[in-house]
Amino acid sequence: MMISPAFAGSESPTGESQSNELNPPRWEFASESAYLLGFINSPHSYVIGAEFLSARIRWGVLDRDDWLRGYNQFYISAIAEPIFRGIENHYFGLNFGGRYNFVQPGRRLNPYFSGGLGLGWIDSHPNIPGAQGQDFTFNILTAAGLSYRVNAQWTINVGALYQHLSNGGQTDPNPSLNLLGPQIGVTCSF
Repeated sequence: MMISPAFAGSESPTGESQSNELNPPRWEFASESAYLLGFINSPHSYVIGAEFLSARIRWGVLDRDDWLRGYNQFYISAIAEPIFRGIENHYFGLNFGGRYNFVQPGRRLNPYFSGGLGLGWIDSHPNIPGAQGQDFTFNILTAAGLSYRVNAQWTINVGALYQHLSNGGQTDPNPSLNLLGPQIGVTCSF
């Protein structure tokens, strides 16, 4: 048996056939962390630690012989974010969205991208200029990265995450937070 490098090769890490690569376990549970820095209209130089617990379900496969080969997932994430630097102290929320996993035959390392919308609560301080105007907010999350399949059950993810927090114009002024930073996580499939 020939051992292949992680970036190419024809052997899958668990010896499974190539057709099974597009039929991974239906459910996943992920724990992910991100270190986010405020940019674009961020006068208070926000720094946020983001923690996500996500459940994902596979719901569609694109079986082609090109770079688009892969599968879709729907996810729901619970969000807890301590605010290390900024006016507020914490943010809690939920996010609902989709993720697409690009899967090539025999590769352990595969790219992904995801995006979703949600809602949450921040400990706002509307009396301070530049602070969030109210506790209730909406969130937008977008991520892109690489997942490394350790075996049939465990995957390590590394990528970049963009987050937008805003109350959707419910207060005036309506300062929003735009955050960007690295993200890392581990996924268990079953």
